[in-house]
Amino acid sequence: MKHRIMVVDDEVGALTLIAIMLERGGFEVIKASNAYDALNQLQDITPHMFILDVMMPGMDGIELCRRIRADSKTRELPILILSARGDPESVEQGMNAGADDYLQKPILHHDLITKVREMLNLDTGGGQD
Repeated sequence: MKHRIMVVDDEVGALTLIAIMLERGGFEVIKASNAYDALNQLQDITPHMFILDVMMPGMDGIELCRRIRADSKTRELPILILSARGDPESVEQGMNAGADDYLQKPILHHDLITKVREMLNLDTGGGQD
């Protein structure tokens, strides 16, 4: 069974790149181009994990993170915030909103896959890169 990861990023290049990295890592990817798109898709699909961008038009990733945590269906799922903003205030904001971890973009393929596997409690030892 492939683990499904919802990636939410308004920047199409970043969304595509993260999706490719995850797919190469053996994951199924659900892409959402903004928070509203993500919430809409969550009515029909429940992923195993979320990767959220912070800076998005309309509703940002911090607010989306809060909404994911407020929903009983998604409350317990791991949330990774992946943002260009790596200042302490942004990280604190993300963690306070309920994120399990916060990484700064750009991210290397190996680092992303390792972090995702760790957050999903998958075996991270000696597998494929």
